[in-house]
Amino acid sequence: MTDYLEKLNFGAPPYIQKRANSLRKKQTSAEDLLWRNLRNRKLGGYKFRRQHPILVYIADFYCPEKKLVVEVDGGIHKRKEQQKNDEIRNNEMAGLGIFVLRFTNEEVERRMHQVLEKIREVCEGR
Repeated sequence: MTDYLEKLNFGAPPYIQKRANSLRKKQTSAEDLLWRNLRNRKLGGYKFRRQHPILVYIADFYCPEKKLVVEVDGGIHKRKEQQKNDEIRNNEMAGLGIFVLRFTNEEVERRMHQVLEKIREVCEGR
């Protein structure tokens, strides 16, 4: 079981796993809304995990079957420094064969149907 979890988390250190557990209890309203639509295989039968550790990062949502990360970005992601960090993170994920799909809080809250369709489309294409 430990080997399985290590592979699933791509070797995330214990402090990252602990932080992920903490974040699950403090989701944003947009994350909570999206989670209600992804959990229990509601979207196309795909299994998603929330606040999932990968390396030194924590993905908002992760579909291990499709190696897909879905991020819900708040206003901080508009800052140039954060955009640079996001690009580095996306590149590291790509190096693991993981595709990162990003949505803003506003997209999730106002256009959920389109967000879910895009996630489904990407899952079906991987």
